[in-house]
Amino acid sequence: MKPENKNFFQKVYEVAEHIPYGRVTSYGAIAKYLGAARSARMVGWAMNGAHGMENIPAHRVVNKAGLLTGKHHFQGTNLMQQLLESEGIVVIDYQIQDLEKHFWDPFKELTGSI
Repeated sequence: MKPENKNFFQKVYEVAEHIPYGRVTSYGAIAKYLGAARSARMVGWAMNGAHGMENIPAHRVVNKAGLLTGKHHFQGTNLMQQLLESEGIVVIDYQIQDLEKHFWDPFKELTGSI
């Protein structure tokens, strides 16, 4: 599929697929990478629909402060936190600790466009 024919949600999912194990990114960072810097909320909506997709690590997308704002979209009480902790990320009060250490910026890490 040509990039110009993909819808925004498909592009979000393609970026999210690249988030490495043990790393996180933000809704805003994905939006910025896709050339839609003011569309962080739209990225959030896309991620809300990604939870049934096995290849999309939706638990690795948080808000700009490292808060697990999407946690209520995961089954179970603390599934998002448990998934992150299983990757070595410390979460206290639904917030990632040492966010800078774990932050993955698609703008810096991905080459080419999605």
